[in-house]
Amino acid sequence: MEPLQQMPFLLLITSLIVLWFSAWIGVKLHKPGALQGEDREEFGIVLGAALTLLGLIIGFTFSMAVTRYDQRKNLEEEEANAIGTEYVRADLLPAASAADVQVLLTKYLAQRILFYETRDPRELERINSVTSQLQAELWSAIKGPALAQQTPVVALAVSGMNDVLNSQGYTQAAWLNRIPPAAWVLMAIIAICANVLLGYGWHQSKGKTFLLVVMPLLLAVSFFLVADIDSPRRGLIRVIPQNLLSLKQSLH
Repeated sequence: MEPLQQMPFLLLITSLIVLWFSAWIGVKLHKPGALQGEDREEFGIVLGAALTLLGLIIGFTFSMAVTRYDQRKNLEEEEANAIGTEYVRADLLPAASAADVQVLLTKYLAQRILFYETRDPRELERINSVTSQLQAELWSAIKGPALAQQTPVVALAVSGMNDVLNSQGYTQAAWLNRIPPAAWVLMAIIAICANVLLGYGWHQSKGKTFLLVVMPLLLAVSFFLVADIDSPRRGLIRVIPQNLLSLKQSLH
């Protein structure tokens, strides 16, 4: 089973319930007359500090998620450029080898598009298996002509194939690079404590009952947004292989 932070919608519901329950516990812990005079001022400072710290950590984590999302987008563009360049460089090989390499690159491109579009873990395993097989076939198809004709022109085609294979590895690593679980645990602990404090001081804020619902809701939505951006397959915000799709159309 996937971790909770990789299932944005489940995280949204779970965090909303947990944070609201935390605020409710704070209400129950409050005793009439517990916060008076200087105690009330000191409590306000602690609550403000907790909320400020929580906001900073959410902002920092959101920045991490956006950086990883941009990295996945850039690597998709680089991968499309590498495949397109190698498709053209294949013409530098002997005619028979060039045709084989271009056919394999077309099949390889189709698998790379499926890699970005699929959400099914079993289908992803099949795609990765086929991709590995095609990579071996591509290298074998270009290794023969490279050994037979060790010229700078053929070396250029070999270098392009190396870029194709490396770009897939970089993409795979970027998709596995997620926000550390420790960051999620830290956010959860601070969010729970902040909501307990909010509930504890609620009796000092008559007419602001909505805070006990609004604050957990805002935090749950914030967690959802971070998790959605950080989840390449589960979320609503995903990397669309636009460059790979455009390359596929141009090859046809």
